[in-house]
Amino acid sequence: MNLDDILKSRRDTRHFTQDDVPDEVIEKALRAGHWAPSVGLTDATRYFLIKSDEVKTAIKDLFLEYNQKAASLTDNPEQKELYNSLKLEAIEEAPIGLIIAYDRSVLNQFTIGTIGSNEAVKFSSVCAAQNIWLSLTEQGYGMGWVSILNYYQFKKILDLPENIEPLGYFCIGKPATNYNNQPMLQQLHWKQKSEAPDCKEITSLHLKKTFEHNAVAAPEKKRADNFETLLQDKIDSKTKPLGALGTLESLAFQIASVFGTLNPKITKPNIVVFAADHGIANHGVSVYPQDVTRQMVTNFLNGGAAINVFCKQNDIQLSIVDAGVNYDFPTNSKLINAKIANGTQSFLHAPAMCERELELCFEKGKSVVAAIAKTGCNCIGFGEMGIGNTTTASVLMSLLTGFSIEECTGKGTGVSEEKLIEKQNILKKAIENYSGQAELNQQLAYFGGFEIIQMAGGMLSAFENNMLILVDGFICTTAFLIAFKINPKIKQNAVFCHCSAEKAHQKLLDYLDAQPVLDLDLRLGEGTGCAIALPILKSAEAFLNEMASFESAGVSRK
Repeated sequence: MNLDDILKSRRDTRHFTQDDVPDEVIEKALRAGHWAPSVGLTDATRYFLIKSDEVKTAIKDLFLEYNQKAASLTDNPEQKELYNSLKLEAIEEAPIGLIIAYDRSVLNQFTIGTIGSNEAVKFSSVCAAQNIWLSLTEQGYGMGWVSILNYYQFKKILDLPENIEPLGYFCIGKPATNYNNQPMLQQLHWKQKSEAPDCKEITSLHLKKTFEHNAVAAPEKKRADNFETLLQDKIDSKTKPLGALGTLESLAFQIASVFGTLNPKITKPNIVVFAADHGIANHGVSVYPQDVTRQMVTNFLNGGAAINVFCKQNDIQLSIVDAGVNYDFPTNSKLINAKIANGTQSFLHAPAMCERELELCFEKGKSVVAAIAKTGCNCIGFGEMGIGNTTTASVLMSLLTGFSIEECTGKGTGVSEEKLIEKQNILKKAIENYSGQAELNQQLAYFGGFEIIQMAGGMLSAFENNMLILVDGFICTTAFLIAFKINPKIKQNAVFCHCSAEKAHQKLLDYLDAQPVLDLDLRLGEGTGCAIALPILKSAEAFLNEMASFESAGVSRK
């Protein structure tokens, strides 16, 4: 066949005959896949053949579960009916199943071509998949790509190693139709393929200034000139001795001041958990393996974590953000995709991120919070998840406050005393290796974490949108420290929800002259302190808005 004919006749096949596929056909196709480009000659593509009916049935069940979820994503009844009529797989009918995957453990070594994009390894495997597809077409066979799967369950039932990441499940056999020589989805009127490729010539550069943090003030609130006096009078006139409600009174004053009204109302509270992985975790700074980050994000999405329980208890919206987890999650409407990369680099020997990635972190963090503000939310809490992020927070705290590494480093998820000393020595070595400038941008790019910087950007956006900012534990307070360095005015919107058991947290709160609402010996993260503290804020709101005054109740003052 002519190459152009092969390219034009390659189809995503969903209808197969019962003909067997000879071994030599598969061998030739896999050899074509092996000839595909491979970034840095990583040779990371892996193949798994499926012929067992039992295995095929189990994979078909996974498909049916996720296909039902996919159909529920549209509210258009005609679109839903058309979607349900489409044949999107032939898992049980096709003689052979093929899993094309890539081994991301190759990234643990120095790999040419992956600096800037870890996903280049995945793209190499996509090239292999296309070569296999074209080889099968040339031999008179077809292949169909099934990607509507829960990949975590898919790997689990097949007992695939943690480092093996499937592109999907591919059905192979003799095509039963040529679909009128057009893509099946086009034949069935789902969508029309464009007639020609979309290609534009770039003739000029778009030059941007070096990224700078610009402190933006919150919009001015319309209120009386003597607002603060009126507010304090309202608090003092309640039927209680002056100051008798202690911290609730200062919280009520703060909430009313942030919202610019004597009758403040917290609306649609939302806690956002930013998750990412850290290259420094590869040096044994945590008692947990890095994959726990991915596992916990899945737990958040399934509603099983502490933050899920507390948000449900207190009627708080929960948002989960993939800021840079070392895992490619399947599309999930519950997960906000703000991924910068699959984890940072280890700052022991190299910058955690480049300056462009730092800029993206601030931009994406701000956009996530700005979108939440548009829903009517005026109170936002920040939480995090990332194995190794207490280590990252510790080194950032030391650099930004001048405190020693020993003062800034605790046991995190529970390392031993011996491991703590080792952790401190790693951070000292990392700082010694740093030859950059003492400017904020350079320090954040070299030592920062994707989720920590995105939280800082989100907090700045929350301030710009007149939102009450709930700060969780040590890592979130470190993110706040970054935001505070950029715009000190942000503190007037911040409520520090608790003092955690991480030893450096109290020192950081003292540095910020911040008074935490709670002290419950928490060290979980996830924004749990924010969720637990919110009812106290609601109590402050309730007494200010609903409690009788001496005058209205006819009660004599002191």
